[in-house]
Formats: sequence, structure tokens, C-alpha cells
Amino acid sequence: MQETLDLRVTPRVAAEPHLLSQEVARLAGVSKDSVRHVLVTRRSIDARQRQVMVNLSVRAYIDEEPSSLSLVRAVDYRSVASDAPQAIVVGAGPAGLFAALRLIEEGVRPIVLERGKDVDSRRPDMADIARKGVVDPDSNYCFGEGGAGAFSDGKLYTRSKKRGSVDKILNIFAQHGASENILVDAHPHIGTDKLPGVIKAMRETICRCGGEVRFSTRVTELIIERDEVRGVVTAGGEKYFGPVILATGHSARDVYRFLLSAGVTMEPKGLAVGVRLEHPQHLIDCLRYHSKDGRGRYLPAAEYTMLTRVDDRGVYSFCMCPGGVVIPSASGPEQLAVNGMSGSARSSRWANAAMVVEVLPEDIPTVGTDDDPEGILKMLRFQESIEKAFWQEAGQTQNAPAQRMADFVNGRPSSSLPQVSYAPGAHPARIDKLLPKGIARRLQLGFKDFDRKNRGFLTNDAVLIGAETRTSSPLRIPRDNESLRHITLKGLYPCGEGAGYAGGIVSAAIDGDRSAAAVADDLNVS
Repeated sequence: MQETLDLRVTPRVAAEPHLLSQEVARLAGVSKDSVRHVLVTRRSIDARQRQVMVNLSVRAYIDEEPSSLSLVRAVDYRSVASDAPQAIVVGAGPAGLFAALRLIEEGVRPIVLERGKDVDSRRPDMADIARKGVVDPDSNYCFGEGGAGAFSDGKLYTRSKKRGSVDKILNIFAQHGASENILVDAHPHIGTDKLPGVIKAMRETICRCGGEVRFSTRVTELIIERDEVRGVVTAGGEKYFGPVILATGHSARDVYRFLLSAGVTMEPKGLAVGVRLEHPQHLIDCLRYHSKDGRGRYLPAAEYTMLTRVDDRGVYSFCMCPGGVVIPSASGPEQLAVNGMSGSARSSRWANAAMVVEVLPEDIPTVGTDDDPEGILKMLRFQESIEKAFWQEAGQTQNAPAQRMADFVNGRPSSSLPQVSYAPGAHPARIDKLLPKGIARRLQLGFKDFDRKNRGFLTNDAVLIGAETRTSSPLRIPRDNESLRHITLKGLYPCGEGAGYAGGIVSAAIDGDRSAAAVADDLNVS
């Protein structure tokens, strides 16, 4: 007999199988020996009260052995016919990879063109950013197989559940090697140490089923005939023909510029700008778990989310990385930008999160330029101006400006810094003056509000490292809500973060999946 139960237990009971079996037996009204196995199907931590509890949904096998303990519902990917129509996928981040997988499901042959290198070959280029301060504009933390998410936390939590099947996306990740815990945990993550292997497995599925994935292949032009996109041209002069799924990510600024020059309709979009805030992980554990001893033996590294409003703009945390490190995320010259990542164990002694302020298009003056007379790129230029200011302050290196948190709030310089996780190094600087005045002021007031709700959060043991500017795309490429095609160009399907329709790995993957389905529908593939 199988029985489904919901339990609320202590962290120790949740962590130790024999104690969990005892609790299941008690609730089911059977002997402990009758409980042959307990399969956890859902898990979340409730740290709202002083006694931290774990909420579980379980499937109990009573007086029977389970036939399978796997929760994965795998997609059956079959080879695409040799005479199948093809579609071009520009970018091999989450949106592009999941678009390619969905095209295979639909019987369309995907040709994936990625400007960067494969996920393993990216590593030396990223190491050079830390060691030498050298940023390869085609191979860095933002560009390459897996996109910006490949070397982030691999966080899979999303609120975009109305746009598509989150469960399908998580199952595909698990099918390709991610831990089945992502199907169980309320806030799932893969970890930067595990995600590259999962990405490679996805690429192998694409290629095994008849698709292609081409690296170091930067798209520089759309082939447009009579208001229809027929294909793309690469930096090497190669031409690829078919409908185009544009999944280039939020940092491909050269793509926005060549789209603008080609007359492709785009519009400025709101984003968020601020810093990476790094605390000692133990301090966050103590605050979130209400214990001077921190998380103890049975709890994971604590997470947090913060949100308030200051002067009618949101101030909030984003992309929180417990047990993580701060990383450089510049994708070209004259840039200094940071991000965060953590491994599957979340075992570093630091916790970091983006702390950002909402910036809307109406906040930035519309100033035309020779190549952008209508100011469509104004939010992009705003990002670039901040990143350049931080880069110049850093002596044109990747050694990041940093300031202790309380010093920032009180508008005073930091005479020294604690050790930070950021590999290229950090130096004391006046981030309160480097950031635009309105952003700095809102962050200062926001930090005070966060501390009122979480006493001890505002501390000089925490460090601001800047700048955090790559929270989302600075533009939106408008598309029809039903067909997902560009509003004026047939054959172009903008999707994912780069097109302004996603905000993380899962939402980008969902959008790529939907765009591929729309392409197959337009191709009348049966």
C-alpha cells in the first residue's frame, strides 16, 4: 500500500531516515517495520518562528517495496528526420538549449550558433579575468555554452509559472544529470560545479538527435527579405537559413546595436542597478535561523530575500547565493560588473546577493545619438556608464571597488576591508559616490529598513562590491503575444532574458521552449 502524507518535522527528523520512518509510521497508524520506504516528494524550510521546522510531502510504502524511486519523468527525444525543416537558434544559454530540445520534440532540426566556447573551454578564459584582468568578449562568465547561468548558482526557483511548465523544465534538467532534489526542494538549485555536466549532456542529446551546436560562431546580421527573416550571417561570413530564435542573453550589447541598425523594432526596458552585498554566511545563518550557533548540523546555508520601496522605486535582493562567491561578469572592454555563484554544497564561508534599485525608462533622460536618434539604447548606455565608472576607479582593472556596509550607509570611507570571496580582489572605495546619487540614497535607506526587520543585517562585517548591473535586459524586443513572433518581422522569434521576457534560468528555459513550439507551428510540422 502507498500513502501520501504531509509532515511538519524538526530538521533532525527530516535529515535522518530512521526518525522520519518512525514519524510516518505514527501518522499512518502502522508499525515502523511496516514502513518499507519513505520517498520525499516535496521539501521546504519554515524559519519564521524561533523553532525552525521542515515541511515535507512524502510517499510512504507500507508493506510493499517500491518498484522505482525515481521522480524523473523523462522526455523521449527521437532523431529528427533527415529531410526535416531546420530552424536557427542564436545562443546556447537556457533559452537556446531548451528551444533546441523542443524543436527536436517537434520534429524540427535545430542549428544552434553560440558566439562563445563550449562549457569546458570557457574555464581558462574566466580564470584569465581573475589572474590577468583580461576579458575575452566572446568567452567569459556571460558568453559561451550554458550562457550566464552556467557558472552561477544554477538557481531554478521561478515565479513565472503561468508561462509554461516549470515541472517539465526541472525534469529535463534531472533527466540530463541534475540531482533529483531539484524536483523536491521548494527553492531548487543545481550548483555551478554540477551544471556544466548537465549542459554538456543536453548538447549531446541535441547532437545525437540530428541537431547541430556550433561554437565560436558569432551572429552579426539577420538576412531579411520583404519583412521576413530568412536566416543569419556570422562574423566568419557563413550564412544559415531558416526561422530564427533569438536567444542571445541580456549582455549581448553588440546584438542590440546591429538589430537597431537593421531597423528591428526594440524599446527601452526597466532594469535594476546596485551592488553585490557579501556577509559572513554564519551571520546570515544566525539571523535567519534565530540561533547564535547558526545553522547547526541539519540545516542548509540560510537564504534571504529583502524587499522595500524608497521614493516609489523598489529596493530588493536578487540572485541570493548562500555559501557562494562573488564573480566578475564583464563581457567586454571598459567594464567592471559583478555577479554571484555557489556550488551544489553551498559550502563557502560567505553569503552574497545582489542589492539593487529599480530603474525605469522614465528615470533616464532620452538623448539621441547619431546611431540611435530616438534613444532606444538609453538604458543600455546607462548600464555601460556605471560599469565604466567602476572600471576607471579600479585603475582600468577588474579589482573591484568595495565599501563596508555601515560605512556606505553612513557616507564614510572604509579604511580597510575584510577578506572577500571575489577572486580578482577588491579595494576600499566610495561606492556611495560611484553609484548614481538616487540609487545610492535608495540603497542606504533600504539597508536601514532591512535591518529594522532583521536586526544585525546592517553591519560593517558585510561588504558592498560593485557594480551589479546585469540583472536583466536593458531592452525589450516586442513580439506578438500569441505567435511569439517579432511584431513586424515574420520568421524572428525573440526569447529569453535577452529579449526581455525572462528573469532567470527556468523562466528563460520556459520561454525558449514556447518559442520553439511557435516555430514548429508556423512551419506546419506534424
